[in-house]
Amino acid sequence: MMKNIKYIAFALAAVLLASCNDFLDKLPDDRAELDTNEKVTQLLVSAYPSSTNVLINEMMSDNVDDSGRGYSSPVICEQLYRLNDISLEDQDSPYYIWNGFYESVAICNQALEAIEQLGNPTSMLGDVAEAKLVRAYSMFQLAVTFCMAWNPAKADEYLGLPYPLKPAENVNETHERGTLRQLYEAINKDIEEALPYINLASAKYRVPKYHFNTKAAYAFACRFNLYYMQYDKAIQYASQVLGGEPVSVLRKYDPYRDLGRDDFSNRWIRSDEDANLLIINSHTRSCRYLGSSYYNGRFNHNYDMVAYETYWVEGPWGNGSSANSIIYANKMYGTNQCVAYPSYDEQFEYTDKLAGIGYAHGVDPVFTGDMTILERAEAYTLKGLYTEALADINTWLSTHCKDKIEDGKVIAPAPAPQTLADVNKFINGLDYAQRTPESWRDRSMRKHMHPQGFTVTTGDMENMLQLILHMKRIESQPHGLRFMDLKRYGIEFTHNVKGEDPVIFIAADLRGAVQLPQAVIQAGLQSNPRMTQAEINAYVESTKGEYVNPDE
Repeated sequence: MMKNIKYIAFALAAVLLASCNDFLDKLPDDRAELDTNEKVTQLLVSAYPSSTNVLINEMMSDNVDDSGRGYSSPVICEQLYRLNDISLEDQDSPYYIWNGFYESVAICNQALEAIEQLGNPTSMLGDVAEAKLVRAYSMFQLAVTFCMAWNPAKADEYLGLPYPLKPAENVNETHERGTLRQLYEAINKDIEEALPYINLASAKYRVPKYHFNTKAAYAFACRFNLYYMQYDKAIQYASQVLGGEPVSVLRKYDPYRDLGRDDFSNRWIRSDEDANLLIINSHTRSCRYLGSSYYNGRFNHNYDMVAYETYWVEGPWGNGSSANSIIYANKMYGTNQCVAYPSYDEQFEYTDKLAGIGYAHGVDPVFTGDMTILERAEAYTLKGLYTEALADINTWLSTHCKDKIEDGKVIAPAPAPQTLADVNKFINGLDYAQRTPESWRDRSMRKHMHPQGFTVTTGDMENMLQLILHMKRIESQPHGLRFMDLKRYGIEFTHNVKGEDPVIFIAADLRGAVQLPQAVIQAGLQSNPRMTQAEINAYVESTKGEYVNPDE
């Protein structure tokens, strides 16, 4: 039975964090001061979330591995890797994420109330649109973290999350989680109401890419509708971003090729990079933990991952670090325990440079043209429109791959435009990955799929999706998007732990919905359900036959 929670609506967390009390001290008194358009617009600058779920999503995904007991990792990284419920209340913890995104929702609600009190002037339609999009984005990030993947057959069964629409005046206001269907409907409503007017918002800002501009708004709408299984809308909205010349919003890699790590990383996050559609700055240690074995040496994206799962695994572009035409292949940095592609390196803000004191930041282009074109390709494929999907795949390949030349000889040619026959031949030539690999030979980019609430037909559709999901994987590592695809497609994988039983993630695994913070549960909000280890073991035993390749 769903429990009620008596909770302050603006952040659902005021009883949990002293900082929320500070926030309360500031905002309610400022409410009377939000008496001009300019003040509301300025408030919305602070509405973008200052927390990120990147660490949670990366550490729980199949992008990480155990390098052994001779190395160490932060406690939060180890707990996430083991798929444990997290009791910590540190930065990047579920507790921190919960409060950060709900604080963003609170500020949006504050702005919307102020606009209403100003009489809803037409001059503020852009501000209303921005507030609704930021609210929808923060709720979407909470949804993909704390809820199961969208599944229309189970959307009335799966738990949702409270979706505050007004600043709370009454601390005894009652909230309950509702269903996943109600949550997605609310997110969708905000997006649809905002899209027609978002072009009015970006004109107000000196650097629109730090705000929901038109392209960023439609990229968000594309991703949401892809996850929501509204494929026609996903295609429509992606096309608003990509236009008639999609390459114009894809990253131009030639200027990157000769850059070292620091310069590469700094260029990646620039607002004048055409591919970057929305850039969000978060307080996080995720860049540090995911980008360096010094801070996180045991559980990370290590050599085995890069060689046999992600960047160096065989693709139409080649394989390894040498015979490979894709940009990623020769831009890997670090050690065998942590191999990093420098698209998400830490930005450190010094408060006292002499003392070395300050704050760690992550600057993340959360929507890019490069991901949007792959998301459109995925939507096309799920509709059986393979010609259109192949056009997007080939556009992406044209910008990401270039003949690799050494001593005047081409040692890794860029792939020719792919046909459906090419994709089928390539994927059919691969073994499926084992759920629990015992050696590198058991790894592969080809995964068994157990789609959650939709159908993937064998042959053309599955093969196209195998390639697209891998392209999305390497495009988004280490930005935290892979875990959503694992949940959506029911891709099973294992976190091996040296000297211990493996930790296996199964299709429809309830641990895919991260457990709510303990303080929130103790306050009365219903916790996420869990399977017992015995139930997981029984499922694994009963499905072993699926993971036997034909030649074994």
